[in-house]
Amino acid sequence: MDARWWAVVVMAALPAVGAGGETPVAPPESWTQLWFFRFLVNAAGYASFMVPGYFLVQYFRRKNYLETGRGLCFPLVKACVFGNEPKASEEVPLAPRTETSETTPLWQALKLLFCAVGLQVSYLTWGVLQERVMTRSYGATAVSPGERFTDSQFLVLMNRVLALIVAGFSCILCKQPRHGAPMYRYSFASLSNVLSSWCQYEALKFVSFPTQVLAKASKVIPVMLMGKLVSRRSYEHWEYLTAGLISIGVSMFLLSSGPEPRSSPATTLSGLILLAGYIAFDSFTSNWQDALFAYKMSSVQMMFGVNFFSCLFTVGSLLEQGALLEGTRFMGRHSEFAAHALLLSVCSACGQLFIFYTIGQFGAAVFTIIMTLRQAFAILLSCLLYGHTVTVVGGMGVAVVFAALLLRVYARGRLKQRGKKAVPVESPVQKV
Repeated sequence: MDARWWAVVVMAALPAVGAGGETPVAPPESWTQLWFFRFLVNAAGYASFMVPGYFLVQYFRRKNYLETGRGLCFPLVKACVFGNEPKASEEVPLAPRTETSETTPLWQALKLLFCAVGLQVSYLTWGVLQERVMTRSYGATAVSPGERFTDSQFLVLMNRVLALIVAGFSCILCKQPRHGAPMYRYSFASLSNVLSSWCQYEALKFVSFPTQVLAKASKVIPVMLMGKLVSRRSYEHWEYLTAGLISIGVSMFLLSSGPEPRSSPATTLSGLILLAGYIAFDSFTSNWQDALFAYKMSSVQMMFGVNFFSCLFTVGSLLEQGALLEGTRFMGRHSEFAAHALLLSVCSACGQLFIFYTIGQFGAAVFTIIMTLRQAFAILLSCLLYGHTVTVVGGMGVAVVFAALLLRVYARGRLKQRGKKAVPVESPVQKV
């Protein structure tokens, strides 16, 4: 039994043959380039920060440092390990969504259009660039096939650095609630967020972008499972129904998809495992962030804290592997990649700000509808630009998935109108 399971893992880690008998383009050069090995190396790099940090937190707690500590390091240790309990007079309440009587319907419509266009442009551009960076070569000429960018962790770092800068300026320029959460608690969400982003980028080497988008849509199911395990939540019957419809739609798409063209990676076992890892890690991130919001922080503060530790983990891991310099050299060799990576990071950071503004102005239901439509547009755009094929049954599966997502929005709105407590919406922070 153990030998058979080991064979399955080895086959999943190897560059498998894709749908329609295709061999994925640009297979790994050596076993050190296999995704499973790189995942373990990355995890070891993150552990080199998490494990010492865990023991330090436990040490300060056992020593009751909050009562006995003093000196120059005391404020830093207090903020990182114990946090600050905000006083009633120091709390800045988060402004609720209000509609003043002076606001005209035309102005509201213009603001909604601004939010919708901003979200669509940011995340559609992000999706197109993500597929371009991870599935196409750079520097190709008539005599040379060029080379592909393979270090997903470097791309995650670039996204997180720019998001950290944007969040930092937002915290400085806009008044925020007094921060009370212990800083170390962000590290758990950061770790799962980095791993989910790495799995997301890495999966594009093995699966098509439409498959990845549908996998994201189906993460409602593991989010519900994580909600039961982490937050002890209960769910309504209609939520289980829509989760089942999403599962059926995704199955229809995956089982009916035809062979991919040679220029695109085909669906493989490796890709499915990576997508499962993305969904699991992202579900944990959302539920952990929901728990952190109990400290009455703002979304921008959450964005800053999560990205701070994400930058720490990825920079440390890249330095330990000697990959930071190699990623920088690749940018130097290919200015087109540098432009794509920078624009990818800009779209990610701007998308986050559009998320906060849209939810603040129009609520989570409107935001969810806009993002659901964005996923449908992303599939269509990817098929047009990169030649992915979708069968009739696969198209019906896509329609079932998005119909179920819109049904969830409608049912949640009906519950709110009836005065029942609606199920909390998934945390909007750090979606990419």
